[in-house]
Amino acid sequence: MERSLRSARVANFVYFALCGSLIGAWVVHIPAIEERVGISHATLGSLLVLLGLGSFAGMQVAGRLTDRLGARVVLPIGGVLSSATLVLPGLSPDLWTLAGALLVFGFFNGCLDVSMNAHAVHVEKAYDRPIMSAFHAMFSVGGVIAALVGAGIASAGMSPSVGMATVGAAGIVTALVSARALLPTAPPPAATTAADGGQARAGKQRKPPGRIWILAVLAAMVMLAEGAANDWSALHLKDVLGAPASTAAFAYGTFAAAMTTGRLLADRVSGRFGPMAVLRYGAVAAAVGITIVSVTPWIWAAFAGWALFGLGLSGCVPQLYSASGRVDPAAAGANVSRVAGLGYLGMLAGPAVVGWLTHLVPLNHAFLLLTLLCAITAMAAGVLRTGSGRTREVARSSHRPPVRHDP
Repeated sequence: MERSLRSARVANFVYFALCGSLIGAWVVHIPAIEERVGISHATLGSLLVLLGLGSFAGMQVAGRLTDRLGARVVLPIGGVLSSATLVLPGLSPDLWTLAGALLVFGFFNGCLDVSMNAHAVHVEKAYDRPIMSAFHAMFSVGGVIAALVGAGIASAGMSPSVGMATVGAAGIVTALVSARALLPTAPPPAATTAADGGQARAGKQRKPPGRIWILAVLAAMVMLAEGAANDWSALHLKDVLGAPASTAAFAYGTFAAAMTTGRLLADRVSGRFGPMAVLRYGAVAAAVGITIVSVTPWIWAAFAGWALFGLGLSGCVPQLYSASGRVDPAAAGANVSRVAGLGYLGMLAGPAVVGWLTHLVPLNHAFLLLTLLCAITAMAAGVLRTGSGRTREVARSSHRPPVRHDP
């Protein structure tokens, strides 16, 4: 059992890296595809909304299918189809085909996203200790791999379609090979016990508890802040602080590196101090970091602020995903899809909200909205304490003490 559990954990790492690399492969080819199709930046922005809407729809569908069929079935299918449809944007000759390609790719990438997080919830439950943040760190690692591969493809003079097809083909093989190690997570056909102690029949749609929507709103606020950093960090250093473009580019790199490092460390912190502490003090650290960014006139202090912002945010989303999966284990897929879906919409909205605020206040002052969101998240972190208590209650009532497994 321990060997199969370790294999399932490794497989889940692979799927997270795969998801990050597929998104990264699209991102690194955006300039070439934009030029070939002949669209403006504004039109591209509208197309990216379609990518997000497709992902949101895929998350909702995959969440229900994962609860019904099990992540062992849905996750490999999502991985294969997301990899296969990656090439579609690279082949699109005009605006309308590119719009359809992004919608389809977004849908299946959303399926992959939710099913891998739902499987991660089951693996974490079997380990009986926090491991979710490390999975999310692997998503970031996948993006780095895609950037390196994309640079190599561009230097070799390969077209986006060839490069994306190559990454997609490797993704299909990876998804199929890793499928055998996944846990059999399909819920039993008999009535299962919900997290509130009530009984729910299999196949009957559960009404999500109110706590799920609280977790979803918190995910939306945290991911809105993350999305804003993705798009505005470099522009802040260049336009507000007057840094050279080459220096400003390191702002996002500093943020992303700090976030990846934090996710690699967050599981140990969560295991020692609990997920509520990671969410609360992480949000506090993020609030302090972005406030420094908002008020400092010094470039070196801005770098420190972006690093603290990324480090603070790093463990927040994994704790929210993990908690949503524990509320009702038999509906983990649907609940994760709700939290991930609303969070993803927040990430898409982040750059636009900050951009809108720049019509009213300077860019650095617009970042104070992110300070407010992080402060609200810190104050609401007690919702994770409630979730942990209920989970322990269910474990005691089932008379099955948790079993620890060494990594």
